[in-house]
Amino acid sequence: MVYFYLKALHIIFVVTWFAGLFYLPRLFIYFTEANDRPEQEKKILQDQFMIMQKRLWYGITWPSCIATFIFGFSLLIQWLPLTDNPWLMAKLGFVLFLFLYHLSLGSILKKLGNGEVPYTSNQLRVWNEVSTIFLVAIVFLVVLKNFLSMTYALIGLILFIAILMAAIKLYKRIRST
Repeated sequence: MVYFYLKALHIIFVVTWFAGLFYLPRLFIYFTEANDRPEQEKKILQDQFMIMQKRLWYGITWPSCIATFIFGFSLLIQWLPLTDNPWLMAKLGFVLFLFLYHLSLGSILKKLGNGEVPYTSNQLRVWNEVSTIFLVAIVFLVVLKNFLSMTYALIGLILFIAILMAAIKLYKRIRST
């Protein structure tokens, strides 16, 4: 019974962590696009976006990440040895890359806070979709739990990435006309 409570808490914090990972890059995009505004408007917008970014990062995204790992690791005992569960090893690999993505957002936040705007809004739009790719991969691995299905899911993931990139290009074309 405790396992189900831990699993429920893990899922809740995964959802809130992803909420932060989805919204923070959007705020980066808005912050970056504020550079095209007149100086007074730019300052007001960027100050507000920086407040929002910091509150999201420190109030939701980081705490949810930590809680996700705490509850996730508490569930690992049920799946030992990991070598008997290749799907879980693959999932943990994706989670590691997701955490590196998480850290990259912290780096971008720090640069924006120092007045640097290291990426264009279009580059940030592409970077914003990385968390979606991780979400799709992780959910399919958790639900399917077998290697053959993982292979099909990875092929589907590659197709999904291609569709996302095409959608971003289409959006850019529509927006520029």
